[in-house]
Amino acid sequence: MKTYTFVPKQKYAKAYGNNLRISTKGSEKICRVLRRKKLSAAKRLLDDLLSEKRSLDGKYYTKTVKNIKMLLESCEKNAEFLGLSSDALFVHASAHTGTIMRRRRRRSGFGTKIKSTNIEIMLIEKGKTKGVSKEKIEKEIKKKIEEKAEKIAEKHKAEIKKEVNGLHETEKKIKEDEKNLEKVEKKAEEKGD
Repeated sequence: MKTYTFVPKQKYAKAYGNNLRISTKGSEKICRVLRRKKLSAAKRLLDDLLSEKRSLDGKYYTKTVKNIKMLLESCEKNAEFLGLSSDALFVHASAHTGTIMRRRRRRSGFGTKIKSTNIEIMLIEKGKTKGVSKEKIEKEIKKKIEEKAEKIAEKHKAEIKKEVNGLHETEKKIKEDEKNLEKVEKKAEEKGD
């Protein structure tokens, strides 16, 4: 069962990496650096470590950074799905020792243990969100729906007018045909008399 270090009071999104084959020491160091940073700053730091523009104590921790970045992106998508504002997201990251497995070997020796790391990442929404509130978004959506409904109604009105005009024209033709028939009948009656 996945257990998280704490449950924040604010809205949050989470992602959990279970038994990742990365260094626990390195991941603890990176998580300590990422903790309490804004999402944009954390992503920038991870990108710089991957492209080797920046280092932490002279090391880049490439394999660890790739896994943490993947988890952070997953957590960001979770936050987006939950409707959290990306401007107000702060990172909480922590790393713990995962399960320790043993290699099957004939003789005991160096490297018989396979270590793994568990990493949890949470994006917590803090403070006032910059930009548009939920109510404004709902108003804009309603306005757009009404505009589309009006456009559809106008389109249908134009089609209905065309059909009505077509019916009027056919009605006129039918009346003309009736008049012509009456004339023909009168002529036939006159000839028959």
